[in-house]
Amino acid sequence: MSPRWEPNSDVRRGRHVVYHLHAHLVFVTRFRRNAFNDEMLTRCEEIMRNVCIDFGADLIDFNGEEDHVHLLVHYPPKVALSNLVNSLKGVSSRYLRAEFTSRVNRATLHGHFWSGSYFAGSCGGAPLQVVKDYIENQKRPT
Repeated sequence: MSPRWEPNSDVRRGRHVVYHLHAHLVFVTRFRRNAFNDEMLTRCEEIMRNVCIDFGADLIDFNGEEDHVHLLVHYPPKVALSNLVNSLKGVSSRYLRAEFTSRVNRATLHGHFWSGSYFAGSCGGAPLQVVKDYIENQKRPT
């Protein structure tokens, strides 16, 4: 008896696509200022989770320290990662600055909460060497 195929819950399906796209994102505060406390990190996660939902994405994991946050996001192929990042940073900045005015000193951060840059790394799936070997070993049409 052959083993029954179990669907992978991380592999998503659309009308014309099957996908498994994950990104590791890191955002740092402006000038690497120590802006976060535990309460702010909890609220930041909540805000970012809602932004992901609006994009049809899932915030799989979230964590951070005083001056940066890490996110693991599962997103659909129709979403441009840069657009998702801009919304995550923009929406969270507005809410966090409005809700934590005593902690987020506008003068210290010069009107911005996040640094203009970010890290985005693709992750998940097979290691690159496995994919490279697979592609190289495909038969060419004769």
